[in-house]
Amino acid sequence: MNRLLLVTSVIAAVALAACGKKEDMPTPAPAPMSTPAPAPTPVADAASAAVTESVEAAKAVGAAASVAATAAVDAASAAVGATVDAAKEAATPTKKEKKGGC
Repeated sequence: MNRLLLVTSVIAAVALAACGKKEDMPTPAPAPMSTPAPAPTPVADAASAAVTESVEAAKAVGAAASVAATAAVDAASAAVGATVDAAKEAATPTKKEKKGGC
């Protein structure tokens, strides 16, 4: 079994090595551009305008999200502050006043 595996591996290695020996063929030079680029079409102009509008809308949404996030942080901060103050007041021991006497 080991000999069969060894022989098969050697044959596969020889076959792969033979496949890798290809001669480099010279590549032809690219043809020079003889025609200028086509002028933008109305469809391309409309698509460009749509992309620009989409970018502006995304910026507006981002700004609105930023404002909303800032408001949420401020509200959460105020709520935490109020909770801390209430906890401090609850933890402060109250002193009973003595009535009369010494």
